[in-house]
Amino acid sequence: MGGAALRVLVDMDGVLADFEGAVLRGFRGRFPRDPRVELAERRGFSVREQYRSLRPDLADKVASVYESPGFFLDLDPIPGALEAMQEMLHMQDTEVFICTSPLRKYEHCIVEKYKWVEKHLGPEFVERIILTRDKTLVAADLLFDDKDTITGAEPSPSWEHVLFSCCHNRQVQLAAPRRRLRSWADDWQGILESKRSK
Repeated sequence: MGGAALRVLVDMDGVLADFEGAVLRGFRGRFPRDPRVELAERRGFSVREQYRSLRPDLADKVASVYESPGFFLDLDPIPGALEAMQEMLHMQDTEVFICTSPLRKYEHCIVEKYKWVEKHLGPEFVERIILTRDKTLVAADLLFDDKDTITGAEPSPSWEHVLFSCCHNRQVQLAAPRRRLRSWADDWQGILESKRSK
């Protein structure tokens, strides 16, 4: 990106909001007799597919947890996420946006994502929400996202994808030059500065 402000995209579920912890708690509460996937055993981005591999009927059961009203609104913030976002918002020559993909069954999800952002980050961040099923089409310098492989219509997105560590991707080995942010306590500022200096 030429000479302008550094543009940073930050994913929501698994990066700002604790989707995985809420799914497990919700599943345990709603289906206490069914087998479940503990966070230490989560593998692969799709929680639904992992539950399906455990037992086919569990796919719809786990989906019913995160498709229910109130689920997205009640997610806990990831430790350090809100502070990092406010710091980025006030950094010189930096533009930060929340870039999130709604569920295909979007009835509750979209409105609740907006309400969550307003509740936890304030109205200025509501203006900075980008909702898209295809993040490759959004122009930026950096994308912090917990999904290990992001594909779409644009084969070479403008952003560098920094993998944000989440229970389902901890075992993923990244080939250089790909980078990982282990948590918001990790040196995210250093990643921004390294991008700025290029």
